Parts: sequence; structure tokens; C-alpha cells
Amino acid sequence: MWRPSLAAVGMPLAAKVLTVSDGVVAGTRDDRSGPALVERLAAAGLDVVDHKVVADGAEPVGEALREACLAFAGLVVTTGGTGFGPRDLTPEGTRLVLEREAPGMAEAMRLVNPLGRLSRGVAGTVGRALVLNTPGSTAGAVECLEAVLDVVPHALRLLAGHREH
Repeated sequence: MWRPSLAAVGMPLAAKVLTVSDGVVAGTRDDRSGPALVERLAAAGLDVVDHKVVADGAEPVGEALREACLAFAGLVVTTGGTGFGPRDLTPEGTRLVLEREAPGMAEAMRLVNPLGRLSRGVAGTVGRALVLNTPGSTAGAVECLEAVLDVVPHALRLLAGHREH
């Protein structure tokens, strides 16, 4: 599989990871998908400047994303809360802050695995930040990120105001 190198895009690329999990917040579950995303983003050449954990629920997710995107130009990847469980409200929390949705990115992430059809994750922009919801499983989170990683540099350049012809 082709793995894009983001080091040669002409601008520094920053990323943040937000793990959404009541269990991780409570200390009853280990966060595996968040560190896996941090590792994959770093391997791709992004500077991961933050990794936080937040409880499930629309309001906690929305508030954490508002904070993460405030004056930030880069990629914000969430992991967890995109399924059908009663506390899986990451897409609802994300929609509270998104200015514009990027349905093509969410669709591409859903297509990488048959279980992707069960994901309700969304993607979109907040200011100059690109937000992606990925599943809580480690493999699913990394697969979904890899499905769109090749277009992330271009999206971030466009959000930063660069015009390419």
C-alpha cells in the first residue's frame, strides 16, 4: 500500500488526536487507538502537538473539539464514539462545531472495511482545522486515517488559503 510522505508539502503540518471514551476517562480501559493514531500520524510526517481523552457524549466532544480547533491550523482526528451504542455521540458532538462537512472524506473512510458501513463518523472543517471522526478500534482508526491521509496535505493547504492551479 502506498504510504504518503507529508514532509515535502512546503508547510509544516500539525495534528491533534482526541480519544472519546468513558472507559478511558474512568481508567477502566486502556487507550489503544489514540496512541496508534499518534504513531501513524508521526510516521507520515505530521507533528502531533496534542493527544487528549474526553468522555463520550455530544457536549463533551463538541467542547473538546472547540478547544482543539481554536486558533489551530491542522488535522484533528477523533477516535471512538462513532457506532450505534447509546453513548456513541461523537458525530453529533462534531456537528455542533463543524462549519463545513467533507462527506467525501467520511465516505472514503467508511469504504476501507465492510464494518465501515456501521460507522456514523463525519469529517469537515472548523476554521483552518480539518476534523476526522474514526472508530474506536485500533485497526479501524488507523485504516480510516490511511484512507484519506493522501489528500490531507492538499486540504490543509487549501484551508490555509493557498490556491493551487
